[in-house]
Parts: sequence; C-alpha cells; structure tokens
Amino acid sequence: MNDSIHDKSGSRRQFLAGSAAATLAALPVSPASAQSAGTAESAVIAGQEHWAIKQAGGENVRLFMWRKQLRNPNGAARRGTIVFVHGSSVSSTPVFDLQIAGRAESSTMDWFARLGYDTWCFDCEGYGRSDKSRPVNADIACGADDLAVVSEYITKITGTPKLLLYGSSSGALRAALFAQRHPERVARLALDAFVWTGEGSPTLADRKKRLAQYRANNRRPIDRAMIRSIFTRDHPGTSDLTIVDAFADAVLALDTSVPTGTYIDMSANLPVCDPQKITVPTLIMRGQYDGIASFQDLSNFFERLANPDKQFIVMPGVAHTSTRSKNYALVYHLLESYFSQPAPVYTGA
Repeated sequence: MNDSIHDKSGSRRQFLAGSAAATLAALPVSPASAQSAGTAESAVIAGQEHWAIKQAGGENVRLFMWRKQLRNPNGAARRGTIVFVHGSSVSSTPVFDLQIAGRAESSTMDWFARLGYDTWCFDCEGYGRSDKSRPVNADIACGADDLAVVSEYITKITGTPKLLLYGSSSGALRAALFAQRHPERVARLALDAFVWTGEGSPTLADRKKRLAQYRANNRRPIDRAMIRSIFTRDHPGTSDLTIVDAFADAVLALDTSVPTGTYIDMSANLPVCDPQKITVPTLIMRGQYDGIASFQDLSNFFERLANPDKQFIVMPGVAHTSTRSKNYALVYHLLESYFSQPAPVYTGA
C-alpha cells in the first residue's frame, strides 16, 4: 500500500467537538502535574482538525484527525506527543474528547493536554468523519495502515519522530500491529483492553456466534442499546453510567453503523500481531473484569515481548472501558506515569 501525506493546514478551521467549544475550563490535576503543566487558571486548550490522505486500492482515502494541546501564556513545556487509537464500535472523538458540562475529566485528551502533552486522535477508515466509500470491512491491518499515514503526518507537523501510542480494544491491536511494522516511529506503546489469541475470552466466545453475519456484511448497525452494553456486559458497577447517554449521543451523531473487519479478526483471525516482533517499550493494561481477554492470554503475550522495558498492570475495579470507568483517575495516573517514565541510564547492552 502506497501512503502519502496531504497537508491542508492552509484551510484548517476550528472544530467544535459536539456542542462544546474547543477552549475549555481547567482540569483538576495533581500538584506535581500542575507544576509541570503551568497555572491551571491561566491555561486553556485549543483544538484543531487535520486531514491526511491514504492511498489504497487506487483511491485517495481521507482520514480525519483531531489535535488538542495546551495554550498557556506561562509557556508550559510540551511533554510528548500522544496518539489515541479507537476501537471497533465507536469513532475517536466520543471516546477521547467527550464534552460534558461540569465533567472535565470526560475528555481524556483535555486531561493529558493539561499535563503538557500534544494530543491527537483520528478516525480509522469507515468511522466517524473519515471516508466510508470503499467497499471494505476496515479490518485491523487496515487500521494499522491508517495509523502509518497519520503518524507520518503528525511527525511532519510537529517534528516529533517518535510518538506515544495508546490503543484500546481493537485500537490496541491496531497500535500493536503498527508498532510491529514501524518501531522507529514509536517511543512508548500502551495497550488497553488488549487481546492476543482470544483463548479464554467470554466476550469473543459470544461474538463468534455471529461470525457468519459479520462476514456477510462490511458494516454492522449500532444503536443506543448496543453502546450501553459496552459499559455493562462484563461486571455491574464498574462503569460510570451517568455519562452513557451523552457518550451515545456523540457516537450516534457520527455513525449508525461501523465496519465489521475488527470483529471478524478478533473472532476468527487471532493472533494478528507477534510479541517477539514488537521491539518498543510496551505497557499492557488489563481491567480486572475485562471479558475481552483472559489474564493468562495477556500474561503469555507479555512474557514474549522482546523489549525488557515492559510492564503489565491489572487495573482494579475496571472492566473493558477503562477511561469511562468509575476508576478513571487510576487509569489516567497509570498511563501518565508510564508516558513520563525516564529512559533507563543503563541497559546492560
């Protein structure tokens, strides 16, 4: 696949996520984070849309990207560039930049922008604002191709050669496959709600029952009930159900159907990546009650990771949707701690 960059910076416009303006009130942060991010009262966050072009199947596929970063008159230092990768059933901005009045923590991008990170998300082909015209099911490999184009664009815009990657669910599979293919572009890789072989997964066992249906269609319908099930299917009480309606509103405003490719891959084609070929520092984040992968499946993957700079963290009281859980603050802390971890002085090499 021949990928190319398409820079439309001259015509970029300010984008409003949902009905909220891109300049937001300050987020609550820890004292250490506040010190590094500058004075919260004087800091604002700006959002801007970007577009890249993926050349695939003889077509130019437009990929939507959304960037948020701190605009601080006191000059907070940028701490790195994070790219967030969405999963199978929702596009990127509802997951990573959900805007709810009085609930500043609902936007993961705002939280990390406030800490001084340059944050990006994007819609994979077939999702959200990205093109949906090709007759493809947008499988995991397709998403890794999208990430390759997006990463090249972001590096061109920011001058950052290595990115911090966070992917959740099939987004973690997309990010892992991309890191396997392009380790030179990845500083640190965080895989949340990840699955390797699928062995011992009740969620995937149930999904396999509908495999023929997924294979017969490039897209599957989504509705409010399906979106709510993401929050409730694993363990009662883990998710913050007060935000489900706002989340569903944001999702359904962009999509009423999504591609089937990742569901097919996760039901019938695992594994799609090789831990022995993932050479970048890697964090595995598993919710205690997540039904997408067994602890043993992830433990086997972790053991085989090639880079000794690796961590496997179990998040207590968390199911599949960690950043929408009641324990979101724990999730944010673990991820920020990992992304800000200093490089080892001695490696023994």
